[in-house]
Amino acid sequence: MIGLGAIAGIALVELGMVLTPGPNMIYLVSRSITQGRRAGLVSLAGVALGFLVYLLAVSAGIATVFALVPEIYLALKLAGAGYLLWLAWKAVRPGGRSAVAPRELTPDGNGKLFLMGFLTCLLNPKVAILYISLLPQFVDPAGGHVGLQGLLLGLTLIAVGVAGNAFFIVTAGSVAGFFGRHPLWQRLHRYVMGTALACFAVRIATERTGAVAALR
Repeated sequence: MIGLGAIAGIALVELGMVLTPGPNMIYLVSRSITQGRRAGLVSLAGVALGFLVYLLAVSAGIATVFALVPEIYLALKLAGAGYLLWLAWKAVRPGGRSAVAPRELTPDGNGKLFLMGFLTCLLNPKVAILYISLLPQFVDPAGGHVGLQGLLLGLTLIAVGVAGNAFFIVTAGSVAGFFGRHPLWQRLHRYVMGTALACFAVRIATERTGAVAALR
């Protein structure tokens, strides 16, 4: 059975990812500011579908990967930690971009909004790494069916991701305006998120998780 610790851990990782700059966040915030909240929410529906596609693909193969090639698990673990460190560096480096710094976009219809949200998510390496290399680390083969654990953890990822992005969509105008008027708070946001991601990366890279221990 999946533990509350695993659910809380994956939720915190996803929250950290949501709050850091990335293609999904920049697109959704930009779309909301340019075309309104409704357009942002339609785009978010497409992003959510992209999340689901990744989840189903990873959940279908997670048991096989664990059972046959545990070394792949270790490689994915290190890749995930490395990617988190890269995101942390992008957040804190001089001239780093805040997630609330929007781009100018031309208005689109609902169909294109949904499709662009879906494609933005599907082609987002940040999401791919999250589902492929980070999600498996919270699965414990000793805790029952690993595919079901992966599915439940993935649904947690989707719930946190959709809720976090929806918050930014609803508050996009006021948040962007606030950070635009207060660059010090924008830098503080980047440093806090970068530090949090770096801490997650170090913990993931150095911790001997239950999944690894059970496979060896």
